[in-house]
Amino acid sequence: MGLHGKLIAAVEFKAGGDVFHELVKNNPQNFSTITPKKVQGCDLHEGQFGHVGSIICWRYTHDGKEKRAKQVIQSIDEEKKLIEFKMLEGDLMELYKTFVITIHVETMGDIDLVTWTFDYEMLNEDVEHPISFLSYVIDITKDIETHHLAKP
Repeated sequence: MGLHGKLIAAVEFKAGGDVFHELVKNNPQNFSTITPKKVQGCDLHEGQFGHVGSIICWRYTHDGKEKRAKQVIQSIDEEKKLIEFKMLEGDLMELYKTFVITIHVETMGDIDLVTWTFDYEMLNEDVEHPISFLSYVIDITKDIETHHLAKP
């Protein structure tokens, strides 16, 4: 009981929601250039970036430790600017039975919001909710915003 969880964070993104969605969907390998201290690599393992069923492998640093993640693109909704990744392997899967990350970009008035949603099931009651990881992806979102706002 109580092993399922959901965390949601909506972050204002001043560099344009379309820019963020396009980056996540079609060019995630650029994360390592934009925020190299947090993301060291994003490799396509199978399929094509931006296509459902494609498998992506990440190398990243979180909480001062080098980590890995292997995920599949589970769904894409262009109209809603939504992409959903299901974790297959990696450090998070040592703590969670399931872990799905949904990234949704929406515009409310003149404000673009990047919303990160984590749906997960912990392996046992001793596992903490991934609040630190949510903070980490918020920081990455801000790094991407800063990078794009600095472009001429």
